[in-house]
Amino acid sequence: MTVMIPFAEADAMLDWLALTDALAAGHERPKADVADVFLYEGANTLLNRSAWIAGLGLAVKCATIFPGNKALGKPAIGGAVNLFSGQDGALEAILDFHLVTKWKTAGDSLLAARRLARPDSRNILIVGAGTVGQSLRQAYGAAFPDARFTVWNRSAEAAEAFRQTFPDVTIAQDLEQAVREADIVTSATMSTAPLIKGDWLRPGTHVDLIGAYRPDMREVDDAALQKARIFVDSRDTTTHHIGELKIPIATGVISEKDVLADFYALDRFERESQDEVTLFKNGGGAHLDLMTCRHILDVWQTRQ
Repeated sequence: MTVMIPFAEADAMLDWLALTDALAAGHERPKADVADVFLYEGANTLLNRSAWIAGLGLAVKCATIFPGNKALGKPAIGGAVNLFSGQDGALEAILDFHLVTKWKTAGDSLLAARRLARPDSRNILIVGAGTVGQSLRQAYGAAFPDARFTVWNRSAEAAEAFRQTFPDVTIAQDLEQAVREADIVTSATMSTAPLIKGDWLRPGTHVDLIGAYRPDMREVDDAALQKARIFVDSRDTTTHHIGELKIPIATGVISEKDVLADFYALDRFERESQDEVTLFKNGGGAHLDLMTCRHILDVWQTRQ
């Protein structure tokens, strides 16, 4: 029988640290087969992201993006994720799209931070006060419970709304100063031009980049990449697809060899010194959606 998993009930059951452990375990299995399909009608998009992992099953994440809905007071993004059995192909669960996206996206970054950021990190800067930024506050708070959080956003109104949800968060007025003071910088913006400069990063900083997802998008400058030891979640979804790495590789600022490892080599995700700067690019991918779905279903069935 197919299980329907809604957002609110499942969200309350989940744990960030347990999810990162599940993502790590998922990468010990055979490498995923993944495929994306895009369909367009004017400004509207249908995105299907699919993955198949031996032992975990299959997932198809369907998303509709209708930008005009905002003017009608409707959500611009909708969708669902279908999880299938790898044994007989049966549809095991239909999961809320926003639930899977929230936990996959922030969990992806948290897995890297748990291995690359200094355990004594106490000052965490969130760049971008949107929905992903709120998920990052929850995720990083689980792994770094003694940390102080600061948020910076282009719009002061959005930053203030963020603080309404998280009253303990400080609003940064100056991005450069906030970066210079941070132990961890996690960024989730829609920027196409670099916001964060390498000259601002002090020794020992961990940088977590989420926002850029197109070939023309970047959140950090060349100096940041040259200053850091670079890691990614998946070489297949980042190196030649996202501007954060694609542009500096094409211009010779860095080479592919400077990307030291992805999650299929998690044993290489470690610091060589307390003073080095580490940088992680979160590119996502349907295989991470599948791992997240399987974990959510396991938790859901345990709690029922």
